Amino acid sequence: MQQHDVITEQFGKTANAYLSSAIHAQGADLVLMQEAARRHGRPAVLDLGCGAGHASFAVAPVAASVVAYDLAQPMLDVVEHAKAQRGLDNISTRQGDVARLPFADASFDMVVTRFSAHHWNDVAGALAEAWRVLRPNGTLLVVDIVAPKTALYDTTLQAVELLRDGSHVRDYRSCEWGAKFDQAGFTHSLRSAWKLTMQFDDWVARMRTPGQRIAAIRNLFDAAPEEARQYFALQDDYSFDIDAAMFEATKPVVQ
Repeated sequence: MQQHDVITEQFGKTANAYLSSAIHAQGADLVLMQEAARRHGRPAVLDLGCGAGHASFAVAPVAASVVAYDLAQPMLDVVEHAKAQRGLDNISTRQGDVARLPFADASFDMVVTRFSAHHWNDVAGALAEAWRVLRPNGTLLVVDIVAPKTALYDTTLQAVELLRDGSHVRDYRSCEWGAKFDQAGFTHSLRSAWKLTMQFDDWVARMRTPGQRIAAIRNLFDAAPEEARQYFALQDDYSFDIDAAMFEATKPVVQ
């Protein structure tokens, strides 16, 4: 099975759970996204890997138009239903791969993506496409889980992520994101950083993680060195903390 198919199958089964997930439906980063959209003055926005649509819902009230774009059609079905309930008529949906966007050059003022990039098989291709479809001085906002600088903690995080979700590719470090933005031609900065507490039972239930993989995650945490357990603030019920960040990148105006 190709990565494309793994993602489609995984999130086809779990789409509705992401609409109601507190981690995804709430957050100060959604306010920051809306503020950034407002600064553009009724922008045309593209939401890459939109999932259940929370970033789209955040920017839609201040945007001229929003395209919610995702590989999994069941996710887009959730967005269609939720946007109607919210009266957000300026949101449309489109299915496709983030590394092959079906949009003309310089079509959007903003591109946003939230808790999606760690599933992407071709981040460089996706950033190149974001650059292409953005207008000069356009904004790219990337929100995602950020890997720790320390190799031990990084390895632990990637392992538990993959055990929980077979479509996981990689949580990148902040420095890795910086290098990727540089390669794509963006100017960029770290807009915000924060800790997220993952409530273990909800975290695995949302993804419908099989029992044997849940047991493997618990075993991995049990066997982890004490410094790793402390870094992730591991609790008795296996809930733990991870890092998240928002990066703001700009497509420069060519003189």
